[in-house]
Amino acid sequence: MKNINIPKTTINRLSLYLKCFIELSETKINFISSKELAALVGLNSAQVRKDLSYFGKFGRRGLGYNVEILRYKISEILGTHKLWKVAIIGIGNLGRALLTYAGFKERGFKIIAGFDNSPDKIGWEIDGINIYSIDELERIIKKEKIEIIILTTPKTAVQEIIDRLKKTKIKGVLNFAGKYLVADENFKIRNVDISLELEQLTYFVINKI
Repeated sequence: MKNINIPKTTINRLSLYLKCFIELSETKINFISSKELAALVGLNSAQVRKDLSYFGKFGRRGLGYNVEILRYKISEILGTHKLWKVAIIGIGNLGRALLTYAGFKERGFKIIAGFDNSPDKIGWEIDGINIYSIDELERIIKKEKIEIIILTTPKTAVQEIIDRLKKTKIKGVLNFAGKYLVADENFKIRNVDISLELEQLTYFVINKI
């Protein structure tokens, strides 16, 4: 489904809804009202109904939303109903932490490989995941059909890596490198900057919003 008129904030909230439905599916709760769902994610019920209405009519009068149906439907909308093959470039503290994070596979992402330029790390196996030399980047991406890259390298290495990734068939980059990357015609880029998140948090704290 493609709809350019759907607000990005709605797409962001879909992940929150999916997390709730995943947790609810582990209980005996089969249906949940928009009011109950809104309380779980810190929104109002009108916003929940509006967000979900962009993708169809899911609620049943008197019952609410079917947990299993919405869990699958939102996963399908977000593309996590299939397994995505992922590689991590930069096996420092953050890279190692991400390699061992069990939650990725539960949400449709499988870490296939890690890459680094340090001889001390090349050849490692962490939780069954091989760490390769960055020199093998293109070969392993092609061989393993890797689709998404998580970038945790120093800022100085980012542009060279991006230039190399443009020659591959990857579909997206999640960038933790601390250098803001603009959109690229070859693949989608999402920038994650913890310091920016903290700045926004302190804004809400000091303004008591």
